[in-house]
Amino acid sequence: MKWIFAACFLISNILYGQKIYWEEGRKLTWDNFKSRTNNQSGTNVVAYTNCGWSYSYVKSSNPKAPIKIKVETIFNENQSWKDVKRINNYVLLHEQKHFDAAEVFARKLRKEIAEKIRTSSDFDKYFKSTYNRILKEYQAFQKTYDAETKNGMLEEKQSEYNRIIAEELENYKSHKAS
Repeated sequence: MKWIFAACFLISNILYGQKIYWEEGRKLTWDNFKSRTNNQSGTNVVAYTNCGWSYSYVKSSNPKAPIKIKVETIFNENQSWKDVKRINNYVLLHEQKHFDAAEVFARKLRKEIAEKIRTSSDFDKYFKSTYNRILKEYQAFQKTYDAETKNGMLEEKQSEYNRIIAEELENYKSHKAS
């Protein structure tokens, strides 16, 4: 089972291009936005960050055996886009916060995994629903973030979200990727 998952994971990495894994202190640059296609609608969209999580696990057929689950936050370079005529450092900060928000929710997922999922049986019972619930929260946050900041154009709201995201990273720092 784990070999099938590993093969699928490797194939998806090849198909979807280069990924950057979230690291404390590492910032995105405009060179990381490699897609030439803007598939986003709206005239105020200057850039698009494609990010999220990947996970892997090692699971036994013994339901009482411990399970190892790894969750990583990723930025997909070949699916992230920029309008080279309108980019600037302020827009880059807005896009960085999308990536940072993905890490916040990855930490929330890691926290719940650590609290709920210790065995193969726990994984079978709880992982999918936990993952899907946090994914929905993450997607709602990203949508609200763009709506309330008008894709980063409202500086006061952007500053508020910068603070919120930084606080959440700090609140969940004990659940950084190991």
